[in-house]
Amino acid sequence: MRENDGKSIIIRRSRGWIPINWRDLYEYRELLYFLTWRDLKVKYKQTLLGAAWAVLQPLFMMFMFTIFFGRMAKVPSDGVPYPIFSYSGLILWTYFAGALSMSSNSLVGGSHLISKIYFPRLLMPTASTLAGLVDYLIALGVMVFLMIWYHFPPSPGLLVLPLVVFCGFLAATGVGLWLSAMNVEYRDIRFVIPFLIQLWLFATPVIYPVTMLPEKYRWLLALNPMSGVIEAHRACILGHKPIDWISLEISFAIILLIFITGLYYFKRMEKTFADVI
Repeated sequence: MRENDGKSIIIRRSRGWIPINWRDLYEYRELLYFLTWRDLKVKYKQTLLGAAWAVLQPLFMMFMFTIFFGRMAKVPSDGVPYPIFSYSGLILWTYFAGALSMSSNSLVGGSHLISKIYFPRLLMPTASTLAGLVDYLIALGVMVFLMIWYHFPPSPGLLVLPLVVFCGFLAATGVGLWLSAMNVEYRDIRFVIPFLIQLWLFATPVIYPVTMLPEKYRWLLALNPMSGVIEAHRACILGHKPIDWISLEISFAIILLIFITGLYYFKRMEKTFADVI
């Protein structure tokens, strides 16, 4: 309780979830920019190659998967050369995995800010997922050279690419909201995240096509929100087959559910962040 102009003002802890203050989010838009820029600088601070890692990571994974899955295991690739088949999925997956890892640790990593000043806490995981988009755009530039090398002309599906990338961003943000809020309360989460990302990779058609699975089991892939997004991303870039709109719509519905429930959980737990972080 504190005195103000002769009146007693009692500050009580709110019950339930804290409503989203959209005006606050707008007013702090410059802070979102600086947090995003900070995450970019911290990611490549004291590295020899800097932003080149945005290209090298998916490229090295492409080479490895091409050797072990494309050449040795003879994994099919929908009639597309395996290197660009895998790379077209890996660049979006690498963004998703990196954004998920950064956003889930954003609150714990910014504990010195949370415990000292007020700002909308939603900005921290959101800034982490936005920062990853810069890496994605750099890696996408390499995809252009690979398409020229393998004689793949641009397809009309490229017009849908921003929508597909937005689905990936929304998925990373939604899961990041869940994990970042849980990571404040349960520090075990930071050990679970790398394991979760690794399992999620092999449960997603990044390095193999959906057609590789028997038709009766493909409904299991539909439950994975990134499955339809990765397939649509590959179809947008390569144009080797039509976009599976049904699969993309199912993925978007699941992603939207994850985002809304993640937002609710995040706002419900927000009032305890400064106390337990």
